[in-house]
Amino acid sequence: MYFLGLGLILLAMKYLLIEPVAAWAWWQVLVPFALAIAWWAWADSSGYTKRKAMDKENARKQARIDRQREAMGLQGSKKRR
Repeated sequence: MYFLGLGLILLAMKYLLIEPVAAWAWWQVLVPFALAIAWWAWADSSGYTKRKAMDKENARKQARIDRQREAMGLQGSKKRR
């Protein structure tokens, strides 16, 4: 995502003729977009994206369970005697 943001900023600077980016070649301005594509391709092929989504879902599930336990008065995993 950072590469995409950087690419958009550089593209705007090149289009609006803001120095020093205005003097750069177009390929130099477009490199962050290529890096973003490479990152997304790696993240999808390695399973990184899926793992992050699963971690986020598991965290939401655990937070929901914790809220329900707290509402029922079962705070923590200690058993009452």
